[in-house]
Amino acid sequence: MQVSKIHRAATGLFSHLSNELVYRQEYLAPFIQNVFHKKAFEQQMKLKSDSYSEETRKILVAALQEQYSTITPGEKVNRNIDLLKEKTTFTITTGHQLSLFTGPLYFIYKILHIIKLCEELKAAYPENNFVPVFWLASEDHDFEEVNHFYLFGKKISWNTEQQGPVGMFDTFGLNEIREQLHELFSSKPESEIHQIIDQYDGKTYGEAQFKLVHSLFKEFGLIIIEPNNIRLKTVFSPVTEKELFNRFAEEKVLNATKELTEAGFKGQVFPRPINFFYIEKGFRKRIQWENDHFFIESKGNFSTEEMRELLQNHPERFSPNVIFRPVYQETILPNLCYVGGGGEIAYWLQLKGVFEEVNVPYPLIQVRNSLQLIDSGTLKKMEKLSLGFFDFIEDIDTIKKEYVQKNTSEEVNFEKISAQFDELKNLLKEQLPPVDAQLVSFTEIENNKLDKQLEAIQSKVIRIQKQKMDTSMKQLEDVKNKMFPNGNLQERTDLFLNYCPTGNIGEFLNNVYSAIEPFEKDFIVVGLTA
Repeated sequence: MQVSKIHRAATGLFSHLSNELVYRQEYLAPFIQNVFHKKAFEQQMKLKSDSYSEETRKILVAALQEQYSTITPGEKVNRNIDLLKEKTTFTITTGHQLSLFTGPLYFIYKILHIIKLCEELKAAYPENNFVPVFWLASEDHDFEEVNHFYLFGKKISWNTEQQGPVGMFDTFGLNEIREQLHELFSSKPESEIHQIIDQYDGKTYGEAQFKLVHSLFKEFGLIIIEPNNIRLKTVFSPVTEKELFNRFAEEKVLNATKELTEAGFKGQVFPRPINFFYIEKGFRKRIQWENDHFFIESKGNFSTEEMRELLQNHPERFSPNVIFRPVYQETILPNLCYVGGGGEIAYWLQLKGVFEEVNVPYPLIQVRNSLQLIDSGTLKKMEKLSLGFFDFIEDIDTIKKEYVQKNTSEEVNFEKISAQFDELKNLLKEQLPPVDAQLVSFTEIENNKLDKQLEAIQSKVIRIQKQKMDTSMKQLEDVKNKMFPNGNLQERTDLFLNYCPTGNIGEFLNNVYSAIEPFEKDFIVVGLTA
């Protein structure tokens, strides 16, 4: 395996704010609690220890034991659940929507990042324990974002008309996805992939996703948490109540957004007067405040007393939106750090005031590692072309043009010709009598025609040269499509199985795990030589 690193800004593939969060988080200090670095964890542990109660810890462990009761957790998962009983144990968390069969590669990167971060923290603070936690975003409703994946150049989708929180969806039709995956790996009947595929099932989509993620990462000791849980929602209900009846978050977030804008950045999320949804199976609607009463579409009006009673009897039906999901997470977990993508981490910058209002410590935040995987076949093509990663960032037409210009044996020096044209045009302009404006204008028009004719000749020469280099042009296209599928970063498009053609998932996960460096800031390029 070959590993190299590139400054993120040099690639042009990441936003300015994302790069600031990675390289210069100290410039965003007004919007966070502590700047992310290894020594900051010591202070964060003290903050969390002082605020996280023993009772909440007991409830968390009980909820996890219940969630894992229907499967075989395995030794490492059981050990980590037991460790969470101890006040010296903390969590490092990431989360994601319920992407079909994990969806884009960064789903995998996030999880392996927090697993390795926990291991490095254990080495730095051996008296403490650190447990990696994956937050299963089962209450999200935007199914169109997660109902498909790309595998071997094919888009595979799960089409269903179900509505509401995706974690509550029935799994009818999911068997067709499993069958397609089995078929794609039918030439490898003994491969571990088939056992993984069979795990993708359950009474609900949330359960199926839980079992899939567990089957992939149980050997790493990953803890998966299903937040749509009555025990955990009860712990959070005082915060829910405060937002419902005081409606405080909107002002806090708008103030932070204003300050971010003044600092040259844009807000990522937009608060509402009440930042909670009311959910049931097949149902997810905003809770609104109108004319001295609450209103939920299709449910009607609720008085203050009725809403208070509903929260007391059914806390699980109150679902935090993007503003309160982080607060919910940090309330129920002994968490020190949240790891996510650049866009995802950016909206945390608007939330510090909300955390302070409910006396929940704001965690360290970190942008996950970004990786570019280059399989052995693509590496060979790149070596044959004498090109590297940077050469493929440009659009394909530019890549081809530059390649032809560098590698043709019948080079035409158009720079020299263009310079001679300029000399001729200047000489002509100098020799023209200045008394006739029409003649000057006519000459300018004709000179422009000459420029266009020269460009046409140059394009024609390059086109002919490209035709003579068909094999190289095809290889350029193949590498470009492999590196940037659909014109996007590979990690935002490809399913991880694209890099497991034999179905050997364990080898792939171990390779990525080896390449990830949780305290590395640069973009990591990984050549899979095996």
